[in-house]
Amino acid sequence: MSEKFSNNLTVVSNPIVNQSLCTIRAKDTDTQGVRLAARKLTRILLYEATKNLPQKDIEIETPISKFETKTINDDITIIISPILRAGLIFTDEAVDILPQATIRHIGMYRDEKTLRPVWYYNKVPMPVNNPSKYYVFITDPMLATGNSLREAVRLYVSKGIPQENITCVCMISAPDGINAVFGEFPDVKIIVAAVDSCLNERGYIVPGMGDAGDRIYNT
Repeated sequence: MSEKFSNNLTVVSNPIVNQSLCTIRAKDTDTQGVRLAARKLTRILLYEATKNLPQKDIEIETPISKFETKTINDDITIIISPILRAGLIFTDEAVDILPQATIRHIGMYRDEKTLRPVWYYNKVPMPVNNPSKYYVFITDPMLATGNSLREAVRLYVSKGIPQENITCVCMISAPDGINAVFGEFPDVKIIVAAVDSCLNERGYIVPGMGDAGDRIYNT
C-alpha cells in the first residue's frame, strides 16, 4: 500500500490539536504538562471517532415544548479498549463522553529486540451476541509498527465483530504502522492527530514524542 493509505484514515487537524501536539512532543514538557495536553487531544480525537455511531429518533420535552430529535441508539454495545498502559490516557475522557460504554483493557508490551507485542493481560473474554451491533474503539497513543494494534483488532474480529465497526484511535502515527494495520484489516477506521515521517532503528516514531507511557506516567 502506498502512502496515500486508505479512505478509512482520518487525520484530525485544528489549532487546538496542533498546540497539544507541540506540548506533548517537546522534550522539556513535564509529566503534568504532557498528561493535560494528551487528555485534551484524546477528547478531540474521540469526538471524531464516534461521529458515525448509529442514532435513533426520539421525542423529548424541553421546558418550552416537545420536539423530535436524535440520540445514540441504545440498542448497540459500545466498547472502549485501551492498550495498556499508555492507552489508559483515553479512558477518563471516553467515560465522560460515552458513560454507557464498557471498558475492556488489553495488556501488551513490546519486545525491544523483536518489536513484537507480548500479551500479559486480556480483559476481552466476553461472549458476543449479535456482533454487528458492537462498536469498538481501540485506543493507543502511538501507532508505530502497528504490531500491537493488529493484535488488538484481530482479537475483536475473531469474535465476529465487523471490521467497519472497529475504530483505532491514536495520537501520533507512522506510515509503517498505518500500512501494517490496513494491510490486514482494510475496513477498520484509524483516527490520528499526526502522521510522522518514519520509524527509527528501535521502532520509535520520528519525530514522535519518545515513549508515550514513560512521558505520561513519569516512569
